[in-house]
Amino acid sequence: MLANYLNIKRKIMFWKKKSKYPTTQITDTTFNEMVLNSEVPVLLDFYADWCGPCKMLSPIIDELAEEYEGKALVAKINTENNPLLNEHFNIKSIPTLVMIDKGDIVERFQGIIPKPNLEELLDGYINGTL
Repeated sequence: MLANYLNIKRKIMFWKKKSKYPTTQITDTTFNEMVLNSEVPVLLDFYADWCGPCKMLSPIIDELAEEYEGKALVAKINTENNPLLNEHFNIKSIPTLVMIDKGDIVERFQGIIPKPNLEELLDGYINGTL
């Protein structure tokens, strides 16, 4: 009886699991079009697939990308697949977050930043208070 209950509970947990939002991936070839020409503030997450802290930050970036869709562009850049952007932004450690507003770099952070801080940052540039 208990085993049957646990199996049902497991199925319900996975069935209700929220599908992952497809966060935009920026590449060397799409950067100008998607970032420099953006009419909304842009938050870029420079990451690598093997990076432990990047994996911890990734769900936060995915949530922000979904929550701020249409108000800001929250996107990811794989440093290993995009050497030109990696060099252009002088990325020395990952994760690195770069905030771009009206084509200018306005903020830059390294390491894991809590979601409320990133929301405050995004809201500030969306509302024009930063």
